[in-house]
Amino acid sequence: MVLSDNLRGILYMNISMFAFTVNDSFVKLVTQSLPLFQTIALRGALATLALLVIARLTTGGLHLLPPGPDRLRLVIRSLAEVGATVTFLGALVHMPIANLSAIMQSLPLAVTLTAALVFGDKVGWRRMLAILVGFAGVLIIIRPGSEGFDQWAVMGLLSVACVVVRDLVTRGMSKSLPSVSVAIWAGATVFVLGAVGTAVEGWQPVSLREILLILCSATALIGGYMFSVMVMRVGDIGLIAPFRYTSLLWAILFGWLMFSTLPDEWTLVGAVIVVASGVYTLMRERQLRRAALGRANGRAGA
Repeated sequence: MVLSDNLRGILYMNISMFAFTVNDSFVKLVTQSLPLFQTIALRGALATLALLVIARLTTGGLHLLPPGPDRLRLVIRSLAEVGATVTFLGALVHMPIANLSAIMQSLPLAVTLTAALVFGDKVGWRRMLAILVGFAGVLIIIRPGSEGFDQWAVMGLLSVACVVVRDLVTRGMSKSLPSVSVAIWAGATVFVLGAVGTAVEGWQPVSLREILLILCSATALIGGYMFSVMVMRVGDIGLIAPFRYTSLLWAILFGWLMFSTLPDEWTLVGAVIVVASGVYTLMRERQLRRAALGRANGRAGA
């Protein structure tokens, strides 16, 4: 059976979200016995080496230093990737994976709002209302003033902010820059962060079990990177993007299977509000894009 571009895009998005959640789960598992920065360094080294091999096989060479403005964008993106990794994994070590995933579901809303503020993208009152409702859902998840609100929830929110910077900088990169080169820079800078952190935090012997867990994490991370790139190149992204929220379902499942934790009812209520707001925002953007395209075609045919 031959899949349409949209069906392939939906499949790639689901695989990507599954792979990223598997990576997160194995990192959380291995950091129960291994220091966080040592885990970051080992995982980063494995992922970077694998990406270098992939780049060699798929592009016929390495293009790591792009010319012009892309070079500065690549540096900023890599630093944002480091910030996102430190804050996310720092929170992940201390929070249930489903709770942190629920906070991260606000990312599409945050990207839409920041793009409106920074790039002047038009956001009508319906989408702005959906964004505000979504952020209200985030407040329900973290519950300021309650026992569920602590520095780790704040780190989760900081991770969202770093990913917003990363994604908006990526948006400005030229299409001639290979995606695998961007991924190599991300992996290498995160590895350097882990190595520096390990020099301060210390190094401890690694067991065979921990090596296998880190290998599984790195393999899943590479899969997440590659499928997240592939998904941007097929189908209607407005239709495909809502399937990003399947990561929350995977996080709940792995949190239950691997750590015997489930989110409480308020976290689930907040997550449903955030996801519903995000899906509405994405669908609204798709509807407006189609309307604009229809008007443009009408003028061209006049």
